[in-house]
Amino acid sequence: MIPLLRMSLLGELTVAADSGEIALPASRKTRALLGYLAANGRPIRRERLCELFWDLPDDPRASLRWALSKIRKVVDRDGVRRIIADRERVTLDLDDLHVELRHIWVRLNDDPPFIPPSELRNMAELLERPFLEGLDSAGSEVFQQWIVSERENVRLMQLNVLRRLALHPELSPEERAMWARRWQEETPVEKEAARSLIRALAMSGRLDEARKSEADFHRAAREAGLPSIGSLLPDIQELPNEVLGHERPVETTPRRMLRKQKIGFCRARDGARIAYATVGDGPPLVKAANWLNHLELDWGSPIWGPTFAACAYERTFVRYDERGNGLSDWNVNDISFEAFVRDLETVVDALGLERFPLLGISQGCAVSIEYAVRHPERVSGLILIGGYATGWRIGASAEEQARREAVLTLTQHGWGTSNPAYRHIFSQTFMPDSKPEDLAWFDEFQRQTTSPDNAVRFQEAFGHIDVRESLAKVRAPTIVFHAREDQRISIDQGRELAIAIPGAEFVPLESKNHILLGHEPAWLRCVEETVGFLGKHGI
Repeated sequence: MIPLLRMSLLGELTVAADSGEIALPASRKTRALLGYLAANGRPIRRERLCELFWDLPDDPRASLRWALSKIRKVVDRDGVRRIIADRERVTLDLDDLHVELRHIWVRLNDDPPFIPPSELRNMAELLERPFLEGLDSAGSEVFQQWIVSERENVRLMQLNVLRRLALHPELSPEERAMWARRWQEETPVEKEAARSLIRALAMSGRLDEARKSEADFHRAAREAGLPSIGSLLPDIQELPNEVLGHERPVETTPRRMLRKQKIGFCRARDGARIAYATVGDGPPLVKAANWLNHLELDWGSPIWGPTFAACAYERTFVRYDERGNGLSDWNVNDISFEAFVRDLETVVDALGLERFPLLGISQGCAVSIEYAVRHPERVSGLILIGGYATGWRIGASAEEQARREAVLTLTQHGWGTSNPAYRHIFSQTFMPDSKPEDLAWFDEFQRQTTSPDNAVRFQEAFGHIDVRESLAKVRAPTIVFHAREDQRISIDQGRELAIAIPGAEFVPLESKNHILLGHEPAWLRCVEETVGFLGKHGI
């Protein structure tokens, strides 16, 4: 049997036989040439090799012949010629030469791709070493560019190995966490890497570390300008009892809804990608988007979770994230009222819905009204909560406009930070009666939902809303809810909607909150009145 030579391109170049390591030529160019031939494993034109390693006015072809004579002394052994050369090309025959880097590449691309942990661990150790270490400047600038490219390929193989280790079913959660951490260090804003680390930490009982890792990842993703992606923590139902340390809790309705929710995407006319979701069974109920929504994060919130669970009771609840917000595209040219209406049209058409009731909250009320006027044949009823017909730049007092301008400035500079002054001015107008933990959730949520620039653009767009001329054209049965002490939108604005929409019912609610919270009596009354309204009109 012909002895097998072994060559390592990771770290310093080495060649070994059964008898031990073989001494290599002293010339760095010659060693670099050997590494280049081994890495390529195919015939290379002599002109290409000369270009890589020798400059004129030297005699590149003579230098190449000299280097090949030195390489033959290393690899042409035991009567086997491994350097195959003619007048045009040079090849290093790899049939019985084991090049570890090529072997790793082949194994990672095997079908099926399962690799035992012990082999993956060895690969991870080898791939830590620099490709052809010490030979960076052994050739021309073209050779140096090739080295850079090959090192990037090695890095991709390393990430592949780390990923396999982090997700390997035969490893303990503790070891998976170790490999996942190394994987995430290499790719700090890669969602799958972060998810694998957070999951491994949680499954091994290190829940506090898992939560901190999730917070760190969301912060890094925001700083990189990436859209929010929702929670990366595993469902509590997946955690083993020994991790929880107590009897497994009953799964909450919002959590169950999140697990069953189906998310899709469609394209608006201007190319913006709009994310939508459906959950539940039964006749459809469509919610127009309002600012500060996120199809995944909403379900875990004390603000939206109970409301959306109630909406999905015995119905197919349809909602979507507004452009520039949540899972929809953030980088969009148009953030305007007209774009908001078109996005609702896009989602409804994508789902093929023929007739349905529309739910509008805050500025979503104006969007719902405009859609109902443009498509009366499709809207069977309107449920409007905390709405208005005109934005803050239309008819508002000078004092109110000055206050809104101040909020715009705070938004630009305070969005994405934990500035308590900003949170107090902004969040308190939405939910002055909320619990401290609700405000804390809302503060973190708003930073994950959109960018500072988009937050300003949204508020500017809301300021120019004007559907006064559309109100009298509404033909669908309508119910209007509004909190008596709403500090964001006055109850007078809600009452004006009900007065101007033919036959609309008006229900004042005993609350100070612009966004109703699931634990307050006003929320329960809103739900009960809505169920009665839909039943009365056979919707």
